[in-house]
Amino acid sequence: VQLQASGGGSVQAGGSLRLSCAASGRTFSSYVMGWFRQAPGKEREFVAAVSWSGASTSHADSVKGRFTISRDNAKNTVYLQMNSLKPDDTAVYYCAASRNSWMAHSTPTVYTYWGQGTLVTVSS
Repeated sequence: VQLQASGGGSVQAGGSLRLSCAASGRTFSSYVMGWFRQAPGKEREFVAAVSWSGASTSHADSVKGRFTISRDNAKNTVYLQMNSLKPDDTAVYYCAASRNSWMAHSTPTVYTYWGQGTLVTVSS
């Protein structure tokens, strides 16, 4: 599976962005999809994940109520809608694909495939 993330950019605090991650291959619906982010000098952290069918989602506490993950299996694409952005959200955002259990969806090491990252910069 190859992943291509897009949609990053520069916004002011309070603004919105929608990230997209397009996947190649015919088995997209068999993967748990996740979004992670990494700010300068910090470790990569979990942001959100969505199960194979889209029936289950999970969001980190730091983004809950502001970010929403979704997927469209017909388009082989996962999205991250980001609202009420804060300067602390500034990071490179990565999408990732996992065939491991949903129970481990917040753990970066269970994800096999990663996109190239897209930069989100939020100014105050």
